[in-house]
Amino acid sequence: MLLDPMLVLVVGPSCSGKDTLLRMAATHFLGNDDVVFPRRVVTRPPGPWEDHASLDFDQFAEARQRGEFVLDWEAHELFYAIPRAEMAGKIAVCNVSRTVIANARQMFAQTRVVLVTAPLEVLNARLQARGREVMADGRLHRQIEIEPPDLTIDNIGDPAEGAGLLIGYIEALCEEVRNKG
Repeated sequence: MLLDPMLVLVVGPSCSGKDTLLRMAATHFLGNDDVVFPRRVVTRPPGPWEDHASLDFDQFAEARQRGEFVLDWEAHELFYAIPRAEMAGKIAVCNVSRTVIANARQMFAQTRVVLVTAPLEVLNARLQARGREVMADGRLHRQIEIEPPDLTIDNIGDPAEGAGLLIGYIEALCEEVRNKG
């Protein structure tokens, strides 16, 4: 069974700036009921780099069992999910793992993919500045094959530039949804 709304998956390597661009886009679309930015659930406490709801592993497993998540995945020994309750809107823009793209496409008739990236040296510098991840874990070198994304944002300059590209893309999708309705 395919679900609505249109789903915009924002994907990319750690430290590419996905959360920064999403925060800026969410601010732009405040008050627009057609666009929602579901807040992820993660089995780690929130920090300065990302805003998410936090559950411990047992709470997460119980919520998954109750069907509270529309998408969930495991990465870096943590569990992540998009809550079903936060999907009310015509366009849902979510930060997810590239590993859930195929599953999302099976669930949502209209799935779009936005790849946020940056050169390896930029990602490496950002990762070191975070101080959370271990450099040897290989996350920057991991390659996950995905179909060509609908939009690629090379997030290397002023974040406002990347956010502007994301905002423009979402605005075009809003227009597309309005024209179909």
